[in-house]
Amino acid sequence: MNDATDITEDFGTLYHPKSALVFYEAKGTEKSMYVEHFDMDRGGNPINAHPLSVKEANVLAKSLQTDEEKSQAFLKPKGILPTNVLHINPSNDKGMVLWYTKAQQRQLYFVDGLDISNGKAQVPAMLWIASKSSLTVFALASDRRPTEKTPLHYAPFFNIYEKGNVCMGTVSIDIKNSASVEEFIQAWEHYFFNSYFSHSLVANLTRQNIVNLWKDLVNTGKPFPKEALKKNNKILKNLLR
Repeated sequence: MNDATDITEDFGTLYHPKSALVFYEAKGTEKSMYVEHFDMDRGGNPINAHPLSVKEANVLAKSLQTDEEKSQAFLKPKGILPTNVLHINPSNDKGMVLWYTKAQQRQLYFVDGLDISNGKAQVPAMLWIASKSSLTVFALASDRRPTEKTPLHYAPFFNIYEKGNVCMGTVSIDIKNSASVEEFIQAWEHYFFNSYFSHSLVANLTRQNIVNLWKDLVNTGKPFPKEALKKNNKILKNLLR
């Protein structure tokens, strides 16, 4: 085979050795340590050996501290806690945020099979509860800040199960371990509204035909009809158990 193909552009990011540390330990009962710093030449060979300087040690310490801070930053607010956040569990393993949004206009996308145009529409006030990998949503009857006794309604959208959990389909969820609570909320709202609504998982989540409901709302500027919302016999407190 005479033809050669250059595949170097297909490689991922290449990392090159820049420096190395060698730790020496003295023998004997009194253990003492000595650290030597090496630069690396273009071939990856250690050169220019010298004792680790205070400046180099500080740079190393700052780098390690930055990585540790990132690992502990999950769900911490960038400043004052957003007023729409109702509850936070900042655990890296079981991290969760509960928040609400007021009625608003959003861009919505629908698969062709629903025969609903893509476009902007008014959506109701919503209650959101999310972890790193899952999202559950409900509708609210008003824009008032919810309390533990606030009644919940089924979210009037496609791709929603009866318990409110969202089927994200093929959407690739990528919530960073260093995500602030603001970034976390923004990411989940983006995933929800920028994916395609495709099918009803449960019948009768709204008081009127859900397809006709959105046909009547998309690109019309009409407010979302609260009378279309259907209670699910739960209150916010049920979500905190």
